[in-house]
Amino acid sequence: MHERLLAAVDGRRGVEAADRLCQACVVLLDVDAAAISLVFEGANSGTLGASGAPARTYDELQFTLGEGPCLEAVSRRIPILVVDLADAQEARWPAYRPAMLAHQIRGVYAIPVVVAGEFVGALDLFRAQPGPLLGDELVGAVAAAELAGIPLLDLLDADLQAAAADPNSDAWAELNTLSRAEVSQATGMLVAQLEIEPAEALVRLRAHAYAAGRTATDVARDILERRLQLEVD
Repeated sequence: MHERLLAAVDGRRGVEAADRLCQACVVLLDVDAAAISLVFEGANSGTLGASGAPARTYDELQFTLGEGPCLEAVSRRIPILVVDLADAQEARWPAYRPAMLAHQIRGVYAIPVVVAGEFVGALDLFRAQPGPLLGDELVGAVAAAELAGIPLLDLLDADLQAAAADPNSDAWAELNTLSRAEVSQATGMLVAQLEIEPAEALVRLRAHAYAAGRTATDVARDILERRLQLEVD
């Protein structure tokens, strides 16, 4: 399993490698979507890789709602394996859980990603049908989470150097995509427009996204392009 996962990213780096790793997880681990979340200071700060657009949406919901399996996997430093979000006994994530059920996702599994001893994110796996990850699938998920640290190190090394050396480099775009730079920029605009603290501005942006059933990034783009203006109250 480890060799097949490694073969999927062979010769690739950065975000492309992370995306290919997530796509391999879907094929090899019998899941419907996969994403690699980055977590910084207790918040989902970016999506390193994803198997496709749905996986990115599922991951960004954790940022918008401030809860979910990747955050719990990092904070508790253990895999989080939920076999059925529709189980009446499953009470965690009061906002994320119904949002995922609305997307027809029943099983969610998050394996911490560790780099140099630091818990920096999680490999998130999503399944439409409830059920546990079986033996080989769980082993494969752990192996994939270990490999997920490689494309992250690529970005921290090569992309930062490329971006610093050449302001016109595509590396800036790649790094900005990961860090949800648009959300940060829109938060700054709200601070100036509403005369509030940055933390409150971010909460308002995320709350609007949740109420509207949209991602925080989509709302941020509307704010930046002045298609949306949040009210003071």
